[in-house]
Amino acid sequence: MRKLKSHFWYTKNQRNGILLLLGIISVLQLFYHFVNFRDEGIVDVNQAKIISFQNTVDSLKLLELENRQPKIYPFNPNYITDYKGYQLGMKTIEIDRLHKFRKKRLFVNSAKEFQSVTKVSDGVLQKIAPYFKFPDWVNSSQNKNSKKRTFDNSIVKSISEISTTDINLASQNDFLTIEGVDEKLSERIIKYRTKLQGFSISEQLYEVWGLQESTGKQILETFSINTIPVINKININTATFKEVLSNPYIDYGLCLKIFDYKDEVAELQSITELKNIEGFPLKKYERIVLYLQAE
Repeated sequence: MRKLKSHFWYTKNQRNGILLLLGIISVLQLFYHFVNFRDEGIVDVNQAKIISFQNTVDSLKLLELENRQPKIYPFNPNYITDYKGYQLGMKTIEIDRLHKFRKKRLFVNSAKEFQSVTKVSDGVLQKIAPYFKFPDWVNSSQNKNSKKRTFDNSIVKSISEISTTDINLASQNDFLTIEGVDEKLSERIIKYRTKLQGFSISEQLYEVWGLQESTGKQILETFSINTIPVINKININTATFKEVLSNPYIDYGLCLKIFDYKDEVAELQSITELKNIEGFPLKKYERIVLYLQAE
């Protein structure tokens, strides 16, 4: 009992301290209850500074919305894709009309012709026509009132003045009619075609340095391999190192491997034996054998 009683026994100073603490807590509670800490002042939302700040915020929001809008750059309307047409606000049926027209190897060469083919509304045409970009020869021919050719339903159409649709006979000017092909790229296509002795498969076009895949697709939409080139094949068993190395798909290292293999077997009975060479690029086999034979 004495130990328990000692825990509840306080000195006079301790009791006074407890009473003082309780008094302070009571005063603070009363002060917090009866004193209003809220600011009753009313902010005038029509103040000039606030209005100016809000106008600045609104203008920045509008600017950001404009920046988020997809920008339209000059383009040739003959090569509008489904996605591009959707971005321009064209309907699916309007895009299909253009694609159907292009499959006939015809081109639109003015905004008016574009509307005649696609039947787009005046509003859409007015929006996108300023961005139409046609080849220079089209603009010059229009200025000289070049001849027109009728097509379907008596609608007057201009057609591109290409000399041929055969990719192995097309000239440098023919390739220039394709969007994305400039003089340098057109010249590289001609040089590479000469190196290959002509395009044997359409995929060889994509091997031209600097040619983008989208541009290659546009070229192959207009030009195709109408005549298979006649290639002078080299006899792998009698050819010199330099002659084999002249193959556009064989580099120095592969040429060494081919001659090492020839030394082992003495003579290739079939050109397919090239596949037995260790490290031979099988993906290029079909193209390599365009220029080789085993006799």
